Amino acid sequence: MRLYHQLQAGVFILLVSLPLMFAQAVQAHNGEQYSFSDFFNKWHKRHHQAQLGPRPQFLVNDMAQSDLKQKLLSCHAGPFKSSKFSIGHRGAALQFPEHTKESYIAAAKMGAGIVECDVTFTKDKALVCRHSQCDLHTTTNILATPLASQCSVPPEFDSEGKLVNASEIKCCTSDITVAEFKSLKGKMDAANLAATSIDEYMNATANWRTDLYSANGTLLTHAESIELLNDLGVDFTPELKTPSVAMPFEGSYTQQDYANQMIEEYRAAGIHPKRIWPQSFNQQDVLHWIQEYPRLARQAVYLDGVYDTNVSLATMLEWRAQGMNVLAPPLWMLLDVNAYGDIVPSQYALNAKQAGFKLITWTLERSGLLKDNGGWYYQSVNGDLGGEDVINTDGDVYEVLDVLAKEVGVIGVFSDWPATVTYYANCMGLK
Repeated sequence: MRLYHQLQAGVFILLVSLPLMFAQAVQAHNGEQYSFSDFFNKWHKRHHQAQLGPRPQFLVNDMAQSDLKQKLLSCHAGPFKSSKFSIGHRGAALQFPEHTKESYIAAAKMGAGIVECDVTFTKDKALVCRHSQCDLHTTTNILATPLASQCSVPPEFDSEGKLVNASEIKCCTSDITVAEFKSLKGKMDAANLAATSIDEYMNATANWRTDLYSANGTLLTHAESIELLNDLGVDFTPELKTPSVAMPFEGSYTQQDYANQMIEEYRAAGIHPKRIWPQSFNQQDVLHWIQEYPRLARQAVYLDGVYDTNVSLATMLEWRAQGMNVLAPPLWMLLDVNAYGDIVPSQYALNAKQAGFKLITWTLERSGLLKDNGGWYYQSVNGDLGGEDVINTDGDVYEVLDVLAKEVGVIGVFSDWPATVTYYANCMGLK
């Protein structure tokens, strides 16, 4: 009987709350209307149960004994929920073809509270999700289709049918129409630049990734990604990619048109600005959004691709004075190793925090096995910059993540396998 009354009370509260939620949803702000679904997704995200699979537990077990390991072990039973701290980098690209429907769904299921669509444009100026304007030859099956002949640098063959220009092939979204783009299938990002056949060129996936899910990589337009991610109840971080063609494109399509088009597709879908984290490596794009879309641009992200760890506090204060609030360098720029062999915040990180920046970083599981050095993303802690190598096992990913979260103070971490970050976020109470 007591349970029955509790259920009655819960239903009553929900029914009373719905009109208020709806009233809030239809309130206009600067002439923009936001739908009830936007508020439903906010509620859904807070209560969404994540499915993390075995990888987080594998990584925790791989850690050396420490208080952090014991803390993470204590959380193994969950439950786990979606967290904005966990950002799906191109979806869940460790195992699913990047920027595909399947990759985005996997990221959301693993609790990524924010999922990325890298945005570029086609020949007919439609926006689509691709990491680069000119990566179709490595991320799709275009070379196995008749569309290969339309590539900027198509494959060439000798009289015996052998591929002779594997290292030069270049296929761009701007080479084809959006309808042609949608006819392609996504695959794992890889190419054999010494190949002498198309099959050999395409079948080059790194051994720490997998082709198990590559048969049905469904490509998406930017607008389709908005609809899908909205239905999944996650937030958005679109990255405006630097064009690989001269701008203005075809004489009239300017960089500003491109930047505006990306934002307008969210406005057309009725997405609330608080759910959007637009990104660019181009500071001028960020400053343009600050000028043209001031409310949305509060969360505009400057991706620092200059890779200068000596950026001064004065320079960062200048960026803040221009209206920039969120800074996103690669994770190695935020980390250093002290004289005791401990991973600590870098001077760059300390300057950014002192300047008042919110920090996001990338990419936690992008460059292979940490026990084999960890690659470019870990260069400040793997000895590649002349310091001490403190990366010994794959479980050390959680040591890195712990410093980023607690000492650097990042508000979000991109990962190719969001479950790893989602596990940590839930264990540490990060929303």
